Amino acid sequence: MTAQANTATANTAVPLTDTAKTIRDTRPLRLITCGSVDDGKSTLIGRLLWDTKAVKEDQAAALSRDSGKQNDLGLPDFALLLDGLQAEREQGITIDVAYRYFSTDRRSFIVADTPGHEQYTRNMATGASTADLAVLLVDARAGLLEQTRRHATIASLMGIKQFVLAVNKFDLVAYDRAIFERISHDFKELALALGVRQITAIPMSALKGENVVYGASSAMPWYEGPTLVEALELATTRSAQAGGFRLPVQRVSRPGESFRGYQGTVAGGSIKPGDSVAILPSGMVANVKQIVTFDLVRNAAVAGDAITLVLDRQVDVSRGDMIVSLDAQPMTGLNFDAQLVALQPGGIEPGKRYWLKAGSRRQRVTVQPVSQLELSTGKWKAHSDAFAMNAIGKVHLNFDETAIFDAYDQNRTTGAFILIDPDTNNTVAGGMVSAKRSDLGGLHRDAQRVLLSLPADLAEELLSGEVLSARRDEVEIRRVSQQQAKDILEDLN
Repeated sequence: MTAQANTATANTAVPLTDTAKTIRDTRPLRLITCGSVDDGKSTLIGRLLWDTKAVKEDQAAALSRDSGKQNDLGLPDFALLLDGLQAEREQGITIDVAYRYFSTDRRSFIVADTPGHEQYTRNMATGASTADLAVLLVDARAGLLEQTRRHATIASLMGIKQFVLAVNKFDLVAYDRAIFERISHDFKELALALGVRQITAIPMSALKGENVVYGASSAMPWYEGPTLVEALELATTRSAQAGGFRLPVQRVSRPGESFRGYQGTVAGGSIKPGDSVAILPSGMVANVKQIVTFDLVRNAAVAGDAITLVLDRQVDVSRGDMIVSLDAQPMTGLNFDAQLVALQPGGIEPGKRYWLKAGSRRQRVTVQPVSQLELSTGKWKAHSDAFAMNAIGKVHLNFDETAIFDAYDQNRTTGAFILIDPDTNNTVAGGMVSAKRSDLGGLHRDAQRVLLSLPADLAEELLSGEVLSARRDEVEIRRVSQQQAKDILEDLN
């Protein structure tokens, strides 16, 4: 049973249309709320949970009890649904990321409420790392603040391309349309500079529930856009199945002489028996013989599936290797460009060797700082010293052994990593790979490339020569079938 939503304070309760209710998106949308301190992030999500009837009766009773003296509207303190830590309740602020789940007739949602204080920037970055959409709150009385710009910048760096600008506390500015249009214009200029094009601006009152789940046409007859829920229902999710197949190997299963399987969770793309795959970093090629799960043999597997992959031949595969599509492989090499967020007071020391963990693979790496983001201006400034806690920086990663990555904007799972201090075992940074780095003038993943189709023995002879032997790591070898090579030559002709 659920607590009934209190809609008496909404000027006009406009439920979703019957047409909207008939079509349900089975993919949950992951979103975050962000913005400056006291802009109403926790209150907004609490109200959203309340009006979508995601609050259980025992939670509602505890909320009424913990709210103490209720506000002038006779409503509980909705922020308490999110702020569960004792320190958060004592100080009236959000410190840690709180995840909540709710759904409508059309869709389900996973929402992360993130803190607004500058010292908790790392917590906000953590919440943004898995989100498809950001709800950026702005106090209508204050407009865009430095922390608003900081959170918008971090969210865009984390790959979020959909923003809802929630101009909150609009009842406190007498529902002034000019204020809404000014704030919307200022934010759209900021968003365009960040490369964000999908923006929905909504005037609302989180406390009163206006334009959250229900409309507010009485108070704002000039606003004809969607409510927050309607905007969320129309948002798109990232598809991890669009790119090439990726299986970071977590374990080699060998229960008996007749069976050898490679276990892990599919991190991208899809696979089916008969498909050709490559094992990285060795580059060996095999075909998929069988896909096994805990209870059956599968005809196919997609991103998110935990599987055991059986190949048609004996190959050397170990934990930390990656099984990938033969025709859509990730980047491999010793040097990569990346962006990271420092998570510990000690920061990131240039030249220090850290452990880098990406998926099931752990490697030694040296970090070379390149530039740091000035959050007040949104510009990158050359920086070669240590990164302090909460700093966002661009770095060069130099590995002792071959590393395997996709660009983060193509695959969040295989493009993300954490840095671990070998002295303390603390996680000191979280990062995102942007490109493979080369000393040959900085060749990146989107640079023009030259394809040479040669017999295998001639190719090996060329690579072993003096010209390329010193730069073997900068040459990507892609093994293709005879038919694929024939098709490539026909296209070139």
